[in-house]
Amino acid sequence: MKEQCRSGGPSHCMRILVLSVNYWPEATGIGALCTRRCEYLASRGHQVTVCTTFPYYPEWRVAEEYRNQIWSREIQNHVVVLRSWAWIPKRPNSIKRIVFEASFLACNAIRAAYAAKPDLLIAVSPPLGLAVTAGLLSRRWSVPYVYDVMDLQPDAAIDLGMLKPGMATRALYSLERMAYEKAALISTLTEGMRDRIISKPVPSGKVTLFPAPADRDLFLVQRNTEGKSFRSAHGLAGSFLVVHSGNIGVKQGLDVVLGAAELSRDHPDIVFLLVGDGAMRSHLEASAKARKLSNVRFLPVQSQQQFPQLLAAADVALITQQRSVANILFPSKTVSLMAAGCPIIASVNKQSEVARVVEESGAGIVIEPEDPASLFQTVASLKEHRELTMMSEAGRRYARTYWDEDLTFPRMEAELMKIANKVETSSSSDVSLNSVRVQSQAVVPE
Repeated sequence: MKEQCRSGGPSHCMRILVLSVNYWPEATGIGALCTRRCEYLASRGHQVTVCTTFPYYPEWRVAEEYRNQIWSREIQNHVVVLRSWAWIPKRPNSIKRIVFEASFLACNAIRAAYAAKPDLLIAVSPPLGLAVTAGLLSRRWSVPYVYDVMDLQPDAAIDLGMLKPGMATRALYSLERMAYEKAALISTLTEGMRDRIISKPVPSGKVTLFPAPADRDLFLVQRNTEGKSFRSAHGLAGSFLVVHSGNIGVKQGLDVVLGAAELSRDHPDIVFLLVGDGAMRSHLEASAKARKLSNVRFLPVQSQQQFPQLLAAADVALITQQRSVANILFPSKTVSLMAAGCPIIASVNKQSEVARVVEESGAGIVIEPEDPASLFQTVASLKEHRELTMMSEAGRRYARTYWDEDLTFPRMEAELMKIANKVETSSSSDVSLNSVRVQSQAVVPE
């Protein structure tokens, strides 16, 4: 179906139905990235509808204004948002997550089935089960679907010890194979994740990269200058501020921060600031209190206005992951931190995506994961030797070169238009699948 798009958009509009458990107003993780992509496509004139649940992440608590609802319909920046109920556990664990996902998938499938027929479906994983909904709707409407892999869920569950090999994991891998087989295109964030998908095995020509874009406003953050008001408001003036911002969950392995803080007792000017929420926050707060760690502070998720001030205030930003995390995920905050010029200490597996990016860019230092002594020593060294300016400039330069949204979003749009048959041949688009892949390898060199 050919439609005239709004001024400035492509000559052929797509009607896109996106299935995602996370969406606006969630400000971190998958929800924030999915929102930016959808709003870009809508700004280009495409008709975008998102089927999701009520916002709950990372607090694992439904936002107050959305409570006690079963269905809702909103329009946000030209994107139609269709929400359906899901059971949200207060303290998620493996079993509760399964129940949560099952409730979401059931209600979301009903909601999506009553949406208007699109030209293209996009299923954002996790949860892996959205591939079933996408497959059924794809068959019903005879339209292709794109399987967008933000997190290799079965691999993550096993690598992190959340599930043991057995019947359940075999079922997950069978579902994953079906998802890859039925999808017209598989997209993911980094070349390492792409390699892992291809090893399943999946034809390499079927897997492309949609890297997380850098928010162009973060390039404008004035480090230190803009951070003064944040420091003053929170009583942090004069501190050497080491910041973790984002999800406080199992994968992050943030016990390493408390261990480093304990070793920092004789350095009262070093303050560790954990900003955000998640499944492990209450555990970490209780542990910090029991250990009397006065140099560890906790703050909630920051607003869109406060977030740049937080990054400007940080002397060093942390990216921490459990040792078992390698090519199964890539935290999008890596892009945000580098765009804002935050020097990074990456306490991660040295074979991971984050380690490769930080080392390649020169944006920070990679240390052994789950090693409090190494983290403390690196913080103390950076405080004394002040290599921070070079790291800041290197990270920002890398982000501007490879993750500018003026590069990443048009490539994504071109790929989606080809899958939806909105362009006749690859030559009618500015970007072919191969050129997307070649250029994206520079985005996250693996």
